[in-house]
Amino acid sequence: MRPASATNAGRPEGRARARYPFSAVVGMDDLKLALLVNAVSPGVGGVLVRGEKGTAKSTIVRALAGLLPPVPVVPGCRFSCDPADPDPACPDGPHTAGEAEQRAARLVELPVGASEDRLTGSLDIERALTEGVKAFEPGLLAAAHRGVLYVDEVNLLHDHLVDLLLDAAAMGESYVEREGVSVRHAARFLLVGTMNPEEGELRPQLLDRFGLTVEVAATRDRAERAEVVRRRLRFEDDPDGFAAAFAADEAALAERIAAARRRLPGVELTDAALRQITAVCASFEVDGLRADLVTARAAIALAAWHGRDAVTADDVRTAARLALPHRRRRDPFDAPGLDWQKLDEVLEEHGDDPEPPDDPGPSDNGPGGPDGGGGGLPDGPAQQDVPPPSGPPQAEQDEPSVESGQGRSGESEPAPADAAYKPRLFTVPGLGNGAPGRRSKARSPYGRVSGARPGARGLHLTATLRAAAPHQRARGRTGSGLVVLSGDLREAVRDGREGNLVLFVVDSSGSMAARKRMRAVKGAVLSLLLDAYQRRDKVGLITFRGKHAELALPPTSSVEAGARRLDALPTGGRTPLSAGLMRAAEVLRVERLRDPARRPLLVVVTDGRATHGPDPSRAAGLLAGVASVVVDCESGPVRLGLAAALGARLGAEVVRLDRLAADALAGVVRDARDDARNIA
Repeated sequence: MRPASATNAGRPEGRARARYPFSAVVGMDDLKLALLVNAVSPGVGGVLVRGEKGTAKSTIVRALAGLLPPVPVVPGCRFSCDPADPDPACPDGPHTAGEAEQRAARLVELPVGASEDRLTGSLDIERALTEGVKAFEPGLLAAAHRGVLYVDEVNLLHDHLVDLLLDAAAMGESYVEREGVSVRHAARFLLVGTMNPEEGELRPQLLDRFGLTVEVAATRDRAERAEVVRRRLRFEDDPDGFAAAFAADEAALAERIAAARRRLPGVELTDAALRQITAVCASFEVDGLRADLVTARAAIALAAWHGRDAVTADDVRTAARLALPHRRRRDPFDAPGLDWQKLDEVLEEHGDDPEPPDDPGPSDNGPGGPDGGGGGLPDGPAQQDVPPPSGPPQAEQDEPSVESGQGRSGESEPAPADAAYKPRLFTVPGLGNGAPGRRSKARSPYGRVSGARPGARGLHLTATLRAAAPHQRARGRTGSGLVVLSGDLREAVRDGREGNLVLFVVDSSGSMAARKRMRAVKGAVLSLLLDAYQRRDKVGLITFRGKHAELALPPTSSVEAGARRLDALPTGGRTPLSAGLMRAAEVLRVERLRDPARRPLLVVVTDGRATHGPDPSRAAGLLAGVASVVVDCESGPVRLGLAAALGARLGAEVVRLDRLAADALAGVVRDARDDARNIA
């Protein structure tokens, strides 16, 4: 087994700690195959592992590092330069041809809460202050060079780290420009991320950077589940003995990876296979050409893994199933997936191997495993592209509806939502200190530097030097270093943006049940949900109808879950507006205890009517001080202004449903300006 120090670069080496063996993982054949393909050819672009909690995602990724061949490095180089081809711009260079040393390939973990300096590297503050020299201290990108960079909960990674990671993954280099230090070093690594979709989706830019994606779920087979538990308990009781029992299997896998790497340059991508790859990518209308390149590299790696000298149709089929599903998503509400029948039809039409396999779907013990030739993904529906509209639907006269609802249950069949559009930006006033995001202004450790203040967190070097410089003579300074006391330390003050908790309170009573209006309401909430996803907010959904209010979606980072709840939203019955507001106050009280730094934004979607329960004025008082928006859904030639009155009690901004879109607001401004010109 590899030493534990290889997992976390920079830790002192100690006794080797047994890691759960890769070959001991039960099932999950598609994930194993995707990881092994990248181990054979890191140029494939990494793996994104999506799945529910408790499915051993992290375990199997960490186990992969034990199978990678050793890496020859220049002795003493902190950037892992290859002795056969050293980086001419290496900060520790120039290197001359000479001896080399072997070390294990590193698995470097990027914590979700890591700082920018920890990721990219920074100025060595200690040497700068004591010796007066500019020296660079490498970060995790340097440590991961020629190894594996693993990001657990990658969907929760801060935006500024995502941008840096994207740049390094795309260019194979990391650039650092800071405090007078300008450094460039190689950063080529196998990027592996794991995520639970329930906690939110990835930004499309980062999603596309992962070469392959795999959906994992716990097996429902009782025998397999029992074997998983049995092996895990054995490993916890005796890690070394358990690892020794699988040592032969691990060695065989490691040797097969090394043999496939040697075979890789000689694998031929035939014209027929290339036609299939480009035809498949074009047929599924993926954006750009990265999908074609990734599919081609994965197919070549699969052929090398199976000992073939040329790419076959089966290799293309497996590569497409791993490389294309996540590139078919058009928005976060689309589930990843491909139409498997369409895939086989395209391959048959454009290839020399017209016979598809008998069972194109995935199998726990079938050809999708690391020793087989297939490798599918869980079945998913074909994605349908919907052209985005330019704005929200115009308010229309609703069909008649009755407060008592429709049918025996007082419910009407859920209406579909109108297409989403770009809504206006609503923010929480003031300056927050919450989680990084893109909505409201905040003091953030990741924003733009706007000043300095006493402190030692996020050191502002220039301000610290300015504070210490006037006192050097009095402190008896000698030599080139500065005498710096704790009182001289200054930390950077940064202005950025934060993500908020956007809590939707949606009226689904009979007064809103007119089909045209409910479609427009659902389209508006869907648009606001999409906006919340893009701005890195948490979202919650409360609905009220009949006699009660229901927390349909507890606050979460998964806007996809919010869209599902919205799609099945029933309507009908009376309007307990007060109950909806009181439930919102309770949810916000609890969330304030759980996450006091995250400021809430309340969005009430209603026509303002209240036909059940007490007067909503008291409930509105419970929400005093909460930043609020009331989306006025009242329509028709006669308006009672009830939603506007509710907005006044809440101190909220009131927006008509047909004026919610960003371009609708611009139209209002243009119309007012034209009217003023005509009057003049």
